Amino acid sequence: MKEKSEVTPYNDAEAKKAQVERMFDNIAPKYDLLNRVLSLGIDVQWRKKALNYLRDLAPQTLLDVATGTADVAIMAARRLAPKQIIGIDIANQMLDFGREKIVKAGLQDTISLETGDSENLRFADDSFDAVTVAFGVRNFENLEKGLSEMRRVLRPGGRVVILEFSKPGIFPIKQLYNSYFKYVLPMIGRLTSRDVRAYTYLFESVQAFPEGQDFLNILSKTGYQNPQCERLTLGICSIYIAEK
Repeated sequence: MKEKSEVTPYNDAEAKKAQVERMFDNIAPKYDLLNRVLSLGIDVQWRKKALNYLRDLAPQTLLDVATGTADVAIMAARRLAPKQIIGIDIANQMLDFGREKIVKAGLQDTISLETGDSENLRFADDSFDAVTVAFGVRNFENLEKGLSEMRRVLRPGGRVVILEFSKPGIFPIKQLYNSYFKYVLPMIGRLTSRDVRAYTYLFESVQAFPEGQDFLNILSKTGYQNPQCERLTLGICSIYIAEK
């Protein structure tokens, strides 16, 4: 049973994980288009900047958690040239769209996608040089468990890079941001997606997420070393980096 304070897509009795899976399956056909439109294309630059934190590591094996339609996995294959990337997600329809994109990009020998739960990874300890998550950790049902699992499968010296929405604190950016996410974004999502709740949940989940120093503290608590944060685009988004 979920905590009363927990933000969930549909606010019903079903576990958050199941609700998140249902939500992303519902919006899968329009997910990539909506990402570009709603972020004005800035999300592509955010992903590039996040992956730059892995360049010096030159990872040969990479796990992309909450991979969705494989945007990060495909970009990582092109920018980092690892030998193997595995993307996992709980939403199978998102994975189906991702597989189509991977074949179109000719990267099927490098990237494989599979159904998987961040809180119960099937991989052995120390399996990956790097783990990435883009806009996924705020959807974890148990944040600390998911982060601990990701650390478990990282090799010693490996690195996690997490990209997540955050909340700007500068006037008037804060007020404009909140109005856009709370009113404009759900309206656009409602017009283009068959799921009315999905983009209202986005605002609510960002508001509830422990960003900045609070999230760095959670990374430290779950065993990561040298946690750092870079805020992007006036604080709208943040990159978190830590090591095992």
